[in-house]
Amino acid sequence: MGVDLGVPNFDSTLEELGLLAQTAGMQPVARVTCKRKAPDAALFIGSGKADEIKLLATQLGAKEVLFDQSLSPGQQRNLERHLGLPVNDRTFLILEIFAQRARSHEGKLQVELARLQYLSTRLVRRWSHLERQSGGIGMRGGPGEAQIELDRRMIGETIKRTKERLNKVKRQRQTQRRQRERRDAFNISLIGYTNAGKSTLFNALVKARAYAADQLFATLDTTTRQLYLGEAGRSVSLSDTVGFIRDLPHGLVDAFRATLQEAVDADLLLHIVDASNPHFVEQIAQVQQVLKEIGADTIPQLLVFNKIDALDAEHQPLRLEDEFEIDGVQTPRIFVSAKDATGLPALRQRLARIAAAQVPDQAAAVDSSDSSEPGL
Repeated sequence: MGVDLGVPNFDSTLEELGLLAQTAGMQPVARVTCKRKAPDAALFIGSGKADEIKLLATQLGAKEVLFDQSLSPGQQRNLERHLGLPVNDRTFLILEIFAQRARSHEGKLQVELARLQYLSTRLVRRWSHLERQSGGIGMRGGPGEAQIELDRRMIGETIKRTKERLNKVKRQRQTQRRQRERRDAFNISLIGYTNAGKSTLFNALVKARAYAADQLFATLDTTTRQLYLGEAGRSVSLSDTVGFIRDLPHGLVDAFRATLQEAVDADLLLHIVDASNPHFVEQIAQVQQVLKEIGADTIPQLLVFNKIDALDAEHQPLRLEDEFEIDGVQTPRIFVSAKDATGLPALRQRLARIAAAQVPDQAAAVDSSDSSEPGL
């Protein structure tokens, strides 16, 4: 279900919702849209459209209704009562996918935290026993204390414990990063919209076996490998990070900040773009927005337009290297195909030139540090 509130490329956002549903293991059976100047306070959509969805769901045997926009707890609860079906929004769907795909200890902790924070505002909808009151002598909680307050307190305590465990993992990551810095490592992070081909390119560059598939959020956990650049005579640290997406839930941005810290601490961001996607300009804008949210928008970028093997002859680039404007700044761009290795030698050469240019700066910094403190 999508509500057109006047946003551009409305159809493409609904297509993405369908892909998200399939990634989560669901099978979309119908798509319903409507136009509104503003969401309805009670149902997000009007009661007439809600009746239409209820009838269609009955005819098609639908088991759940998905909304492309984020719903408030009240709207979600009212819709479920009206439709007689579970109702979930885009945020919940993304959280479900992350929960299915997380593999590392850190990734699982981050997903757990994000889901707890999301569900903490929806306790009334999730447990039927919350309408009852409990209390009295010998009962858990004070007299008349609502069950919802007990559950909210329990979730709050779980969130606190999960944050503490995440902070411990974050400190371990910081130790690892400091070790890389002491080795004068040049850190490169692959970032980009989900399904842009980051993991495929990562595997092609470092001969790794990171999971890669033609689906949204194929990779959640950060993978780091050493990439040797012969032209520069040195190795660099290359990290494959989680893909970004439109309207990434803020809870996920916060919960995955430790993972995305790889991007914040990078010396260079390889911004991977799906050149075959007709909406790549909007996807670039979404990635830039997330980079601003995590404080990585000032790190130098190299745009890598991937999947040129999927372009027809008339849309093939005239040159493999040029520039592309992002937020008024001309950013270097290179065209590649991670699938058939087109442009990869040129990409390696460009990375080698960038990495080699950092060596004098690092040496100068060391000399300056030594001369300023001769007694140490």
